[in-house]
Amino acid sequence: MAAIVAFLTVLICLLRGDGAAALVTKRTDDKSEIWGYVSVRPRAHIFWWHYTSPHRVSSPTRPWPTILWLQGSQLGGSSVGNGNFAEIGPLDEELKPRNSTWLHKADLLFVDHPVGVGDSYADDRSGLATTDVQAVADATELVKALATRILPDLNSSPLFIVGQAYGGKLAAMIGASLAKAIRAGDINLTLGGVVIGNGWISLADFSTFTGRDTAISYFKFSLVIRVPIRLTYARMLSDVSWLDGNAIDDVNKMAGKVKEQTAAGQFATSLQTFTDLLYLIDSKSDSVVKHVQLHDWHRHGHDANNGRQHTGSCSSPLTRYLGRDISTIMNGVIKRKLKIIPKDLVWQQFSLDVYEAMKNDFMRPAINVVDELLSLGVNVTLYNGQRKPLHFCLPYYIPNGFVKAHKNLQHYSILQAGQAVPVDQPCTVLHMIGAIMQSPDV
Repeated sequence: MAAIVAFLTVLICLLRGDGAAALVTKRTDDKSEIWGYVSVRPRAHIFWWHYTSPHRVSSPTRPWPTILWLQGSQLGGSSVGNGNFAEIGPLDEELKPRNSTWLHKADLLFVDHPVGVGDSYADDRSGLATTDVQAVADATELVKALATRILPDLNSSPLFIVGQAYGGKLAAMIGASLAKAIRAGDINLTLGGVVIGNGWISLADFSTFTGRDTAISYFKFSLVIRVPIRLTYARMLSDVSWLDGNAIDDVNKMAGKVKEQTAAGQFATSLQTFTDLLYLIDSKSDSVVKHVQLHDWHRHGHDANNGRQHTGSCSSPLTRYLGRDISTIMNGVIKRKLKIIPKDLVWQQFSLDVYEAMKNDFMRPAINVVDELLSLGVNVTLYNGQRKPLHFCLPYYIPNGFVKAHKNLQHYSILQAGQAVPVDQPCTVLHMIGAIMQSPDV
């Protein structure tokens, strides 16, 4: 059935004769929700779902914004499923109204990206993106199609691209692509900004840090002190007594390998070493990964030694939610509502096919892309969960985070939150995203 739908959509595109991406759409009777497929390449079909906010207030000087949410989940997670129902959409995983939905601040556009994630699909594996660059080109084609042919309000609504984890890396790259397309006159769009949540823009730097070379002059002699590479994760775990000194030495050696392999462009090898590193930490710390959620590997990843699938869980609300198996509603009531999902497509929380297709770019850093965004004048916001005690829920005087800014760059540290910050601190993050977009208070 998927092949039939794909053939028909591509045929429509060919019959049009203008090279435009083929579209399939549906909407609710009140037009508050619209969803569909855009065939961004032959054999490659991206699913998207747009919600118009019932709180929409707009003026010529302060237009109502739109958020494009990218899930990430370490490459392969579904925005339409996890981002929507687990984090910021109007309904929660039990299909009950969410008080902290980001619809209070903006219209929402969930995109299952890259191709092959969630309800997006490729006719065969050759249709999957194999690089970040290809995935970004697909997303850019999607936004162009939506802005010109389906969602005309995007032309006047500032678009904020928000990405979590690996989605943060892709958000930065997509933002840069759109910024350049706007400058070239290829698309009529206002890019409000890029928001990166716990973004995986450089895993090697997250794993390690290297002190600066410090030159000390003493009379006619010069001494260069090189601070050794240390493991960021291990340093933190040592500070809270999860790792002892012997374990620190082991993980620091492996962290050095991650850094060296990444710097040499050996991204596939670096990923394998990084995976080994995470399991080394786990084995040396009585499975701390399961307790403090340093990463999501146990939920989705492969064992570094024997390739088996892991099913362990951590203690965050999102992980507990994932344990309820969102696939039940996604392949049931939601699929029946949407009506256009191919019958033989089974929604999954994480796509191993996408991960395998793109894993050679997994460790490729994108810090230079963030620099490019800043140089282009794009507003960039970073936010991170800190797992410690800005709080804008009652009581108002209790701090729950901090923000600092310089020119068009700002950074929020959200306390008592892990990777899924909107889940751990929904009220605080709702205020944060409103402040970033300067949305009207509703």
